[in-house]
Amino acid sequence: MIRVKNLSMKFDDFLAVNDLSFDVAEGEVLGFLGPNGAGKSTTMKIISGFLSATSGEVSVCGVDVSQDPQKVQKMMGYLPEGAPAYGEMTVAAFLDFIAQVRGFCGDKKRQRIQAVVEQVQLQSVLHQVIDTLSKGFVRRVGLAQAIMHDPKVLILDEPTDGLDPNQKHQVRELIKGLAKDKIVIISTHILEEVSAVCSRALIINQGKLLLDGHPEKLEKQSRYHNAICLQLAEDVSQAATLLEGVANIDSVEQIQERKFMLFPQDGQMLLPEVVRWLDTKNWQVENLHLEKGRLEDVFRQVTTVSQKEAC
Repeated sequence: MIRVKNLSMKFDDFLAVNDLSFDVAEGEVLGFLGPNGAGKSTTMKIISGFLSATSGEVSVCGVDVSQDPQKVQKMMGYLPEGAPAYGEMTVAAFLDFIAQVRGFCGDKKRQRIQAVVEQVQLQSVLHQVIDTLSKGFVRRVGLAQAIMHDPKVLILDEPTDGLDPNQKHQVRELIKGLAKDKIVIISTHILEEVSAVCSRALIINQGKLLLDGHPEKLEKQSRYHNAICLQLAEDVSQAATLLEGVANIDSVEQIQERKFMLFPQDGQMLLPEVVRWLDTKNWQVENLHLEKGRLEDVFRQVTTVSQKEAC
């Protein structure tokens, strides 16, 4: 388990992390969210022993990070933002170097490198110099070095940054597979990644914890929870005004011509009532679907409120 208790970090007069507390258990994939400057990267650097906190406690698998950072780092894989590497080395030489640093040698080293290369799909660029790789491949090399020693804890800062949609899917599937017996923390700006990969989401801003819960639970706090997207097959005069008369509708927004978003009162289920109402009106419907909620909407709402309160 990772345990963060009353963590604070101050750089001169700037408070980057403000009395932050949370736990992460084995098997969890925690999406660590917040706007730029929220304190995410600082918190992860403290957890991984690269920074010393101003105050508070952090322990990883029972080891106090401030007392024995090297022991913590031995059980941790860390992919920092930018995936720094030795650009003049080939991918094969770099991974061989990382494997040696992590204590592998002989057949075990070769077997481990081969397994990691296959996991992250680096076979096609093994003998290329890292500086000549695309951003996506550089990111995958960074992920490979992070998992080389099969760590108990994996901390990933923007793991799919620069990857194309297929590569993102591959990395997300890899993370889900790795998470079965590990603790994984992912810092990302891609909120769809949290819904796709994470079992839990934590939102911070200005170093403070704002929300913590399962992504689906957080999505239910969105105004889009149980909202209905409706697209009509033909023009209807004053359609938005007429739709506002449906029971339990809070508001109607016209998105495009003949396309509307129907927002419920207090997240109530509108779908059966809307379908009946449309049937009585004999309106031709081209498309109708139910929204489950949007994490992006919740993120924007809570971080905007916290910024206003701080002003």
